[in-house]
Amino acid sequence: MPNPGQELASLDFESMIGGPLVAVVNAQAQAAISTVNFIKEVGFQKPVGDQDPTAASVNNPIYVTFKYPKEVAAYQPAVGKGDGSINVTLGAGGTGYTVSTTPALTIDPAPAGGVNAAGTATVDASGVVTGVTITNAGKGYTSAPSVTLPAAVGGTAATFSVTADTAQVPAQIQEMKLEVPILTMVPVPFIRVEQATIDFNAKINSVEYRKTDTNIKVDAALEAKAGWLWGSAKLKVSASFQKSTTEGMNVERTFSMAIHVRAVQDEMPAGLDRILGILEDSIRGQPSKAPVPVTV
Repeated sequence: MPNPGQELASLDFESMIGGPLVAVVNAQAQAAISTVNFIKEVGFQKPVGDQDPTAASVNNPIYVTFKYPKEVAAYQPAVGKGDGSINVTLGAGGTGYTVSTTPALTIDPAPAGGVNAAGTATVDASGVVTGVTITNAGKGYTSAPSVTLPAAVGGTAATFSVTADTAQVPAQIQEMKLEVPILTMVPVPFIRVEQATIDFNAKINSVEYRKTDTNIKVDAALEAKAGWLWGSAKLKVSASFQKSTTEGMNVERTFSMAIHVRAVQDEMPAGLDRILGILEDSIRGQPSKAPVPVTV
């Protein structure tokens, strides 16, 4: 009768367990090589001429260029009449002004390419400014200028509120060009075998059997004759005996092995993470054309 323990001891467990582990290590190495090839093929320009692709070389990264419109100046709606004139109202009247004179307002700065505004102030008997007269509202102002009236010695200056009736200013749109390293836009594969499980099952069934068959057969026949004074009888009997014995042994062997491998996307190595950081810092948007106004 076979010994199941001896049969299991004769199995080559070193190959059964070591073989899958070696395959996992080789798969991990192939994954690393695939990552290197991906970075070379996707992220960097190909070698020029007859340069050996396996030799150490300095290749430029591949950039993806985008063009997009960017608003560099916002739209400004028209204010008031929109002719570039100004409106001046008196705030505080101040003190110490000379009644006999009609002081002129100081309006600064003058509009570029336009007409500067002009005006005078009205002073009462106590030396206080009581009103303002705009003799020329000006033209071409895009923002309110500063309106002042110098105070007399020992007095206080009057204050004024100024608004400009400016025309609408269209938004300024400029075409920008952006160059982005392609390696910062695509996921880089980093496959790592996280877990490998080897399940081995062995089932050995050994059965001995002995079977005996016995067969007994008996046949009998009787003959009889009779007369007046005599008679006779005849009896025939036959018997047979058969016995057969069968012996043997059945052995069933079942072996199964299952390998479970769990692979995950690994974290980016520190070196490549730093390289991608440098490439991200190189992303710059620069104008490709002069700004153009957008009309409504």
